[in-house]
Amino acid sequence: MTNKSLAARVVDEMMQGDAFSQWLQIERLEEGPGHCTIRMTVRDEMVNGFFIAHGGISYSLADSALAFSSNGHGIKAVSIETSISHLRPVQVGDVLTAIATEDHLGKKTGIYRVEVFNQKGKLVALFKGTVFRGGESWFGEDEH
Repeated sequence: MTNKSLAARVVDEMMQGDAFSQWLQIERLEEGPGHCTIRMTVRDEMVNGFFIAHGGISYSLADSALAFSSNGHGIKAVSIETSISHLRPVQVGDVLTAIATEDHLGKKTGIYRVEVFNQKGKLVALFKGTVFRGGESWFGEDEH
């Protein structure tokens, strides 16, 4: 048996099949039940016609943080509603850090807040996500 936490093992498993998070080149900084912190750098191919990062980039980073934090309890969870407010433009070369926090955990749903900051510590996006928890365990009933 590994010494890794349940949350770390869940995120390992999720990342294996998550081609998009891999394409974003997400770096995992911290993970636990109901929370996580991840980081990525904005690349040239991520800009839109205004030469700023496409809104889908910060959204996708936040969405990955939602997925990792909500599944960190060891119960499979999928998003059922999400929204984002883009507060500042994001440029090529910016290093974005997404911090996910669990605001509510129920038997069937969870609500999460994800704050996305740039390398200067400025809040660039605020994301809210609701997940459905179906009750299926990631690694077996004895894990949670």
